[in-house]
Amino acid sequence: MSRFASEFRRLYLPAAADAASSATPDAWVDEQGRVRAAVLQVARPGDWQALSAVWRGVQAELGLPEPAVAVNGRDGLQLWFSLARPVPVAQAQTWLDGLRRRYLAELPLARLGLLPRPAAGGGAPAWELAEAVRRQQPRDDCWAAFIAPDLAAVFADTPWLDLPPSVEGQADLLAGLRSIPHAAFEALLAEWTPADAPANADAGAAGSPPPAPSPAPSSEAADAAAQARRFLLGVMHDEAAPLALRLEAARALLPGPGAG
Repeated sequence: MSRFASEFRRLYLPAAADAASSATPDAWVDEQGRVRAAVLQVARPGDWQALSAVWRGVQAELGLPEPAVAVNGRDGLQLWFSLARPVPVAQAQTWLDGLRRRYLAELPLARLGLLPRPAAGGGAPAWELAEAVRRQQPRDDCWAAFIAPDLAAVFADTPWLDLPPSVEGQADLLAGLRSIPHAAFEALLAEWTPADAPANADAGAAGSPPPAPSPAPSSEAADAAAQARRFLLGVMHDEAAPLALRLEAARALLPGPGAG
C-alpha cells in the first residue's frame, strides 16, 4: 500500500475497507452502511470564492479541523471532511446540507454535490466524482487530485491536473489533516437535523391533513429532544471543546421566537 493510500484510508475509509484493492462504491461503507468521508462539491463551474467561505468558516467559526481541497477532474472543486467515526450516509448528507445552508445558501442546488451518496434513478453514481479523486485516474487526460488550498483559485476554471499527480505529493497534502471529533459532528448534526426533516412534510405537500398523533411517537420524540438537549448541554460545558463549538451548542439551546 502506498503512503497516499495509507493516508487516504486513515482519513476517509471505514476500518474494514482496503484502499489499495477495491474501486467499487462499497469501499466507502462498512457492513452497517456507514461512511467516514463527507465531500462537499461546487461544480459547473468550480467556484473557489464560494467554497473558500466554507473552508474558512468551518475552521474559524465552528472550530473544526481543516478539510482537504480537491479538483474532481471534470467540472468542480471539492472539500473533503474526515469523520473520526463512521456515520450513516443519511447523517453525513444531513450534516453536509447544514454546511450548505449556512455557507452556500445562495448557490443553485444543481451546482452542488453532497457525497458520497448512491445513484438515483439508475443514473451515473454520484460516488464517481469522489472515487475519481481517490483512484486518481484520468478522464480525457484530466486528472482528479488533492491540491493545496492556496492554489485552489488557479483551478476554478480548469478543475483538473494536466499531468498525473505525484503520489508522494498527494500523501504530503493529507498527512497533516485530522478527523472531525465525533462529539463535534453530533453537536452540529443535532442543530441542523430539525430543519432538514420537518414533521409531516410529505403529508402537507400532498394537501392532505396530517394523521392524528399517537402517544408512542410523541413519547419517542420527547425522549429524542431530551437526549439532544442533554448532549448540547454537555458540549456547552465541556471546557476541552473548541469555543466556537460550545457557542454553537449554546445557540442551539436558545428558545425560538415566541417560545416559552
